[in-house]
Parts: sequence; structure tokens; C-alpha cells
Amino acid sequence: QVRMVESGGGSVQAGGSLRLSCAIFGYIPGQICMGWFRQVPGKEREGVARIYSGSSTTSYADSVKGRFTISQDNAENTVYLQMNSLKPEDTAMYYCAADYLSSGSCHGAEARVFRYWGQGTQVTVSS
Repeated sequence: QVRMVESGGGSVQAGGSLRLSCAIFGYIPGQICMGWFRQVPGKEREGVARIYSGSSTTSYADSVKGRFTISQDNAENTVYLQMNSLKPEDTAMYYCAADYLSSGSCHGAEARVFRYWGQGTQVTVSS
């Protein structure tokens, strides 16, 4: 059973930075797709970034390219989302997700594909 625990959200002014962390327990290294999603009330959960554990290949939503970086620390079983140059429109509840997907299926996988989720952490960016 995969379990995920997030931390690192908070409030920041526009242009600032935050780093989200997601500790993952119970997964088999090298075989898992991990992602960060975000959601605002009344809207669908949106994919922000994904990383395939085996190859460390990454993918990003167009809205965050060049500003956000997803990474992993295999020794710590943790996935990170470094968020720079934050904008008010980045305000949302951020969730980490994981599942046993192939590398080809990982990037672009929608939220409904992932079975394992963290509890969410709020990010608020003020103008």
C-alpha cells in the first residue's frame, strides 16, 4: 500500500518561491509515476508536473514551465516541487499523486488515473 504525506505549502507574495515535499511510503523504486496536481474550488484537478521514478524524466503543464521544477530523492523516498516566480493564479490546493504507470503513460496522465494521493497542501500567492 502506497502512502503519501505532503508538506511545504503556505502564503507568499507574487514573485516569491515555495518548495513542496511529498514523502512516499510503500512503493517499489524504479516503477512508479509521481505527479503534482492542483485544484481550486469549482474546477477540475489540474496536472502541474510529473516525474517517472525509474528514468527521472519529467513533464510540465505549459502554465508552469520554466518556473516549477519537479525532482525526486530516492534515498529519502521523497518528491519535491520547487515553485519559483509564483503568480496569484498559482493559488490552489496542491496534491501529490503516484501510481504504477509505464514511462510512456506517466507524462500527461490525468488525475483520474492515479490511485494514490496525499492529503493536499494549500498554496496562496498574493499580488
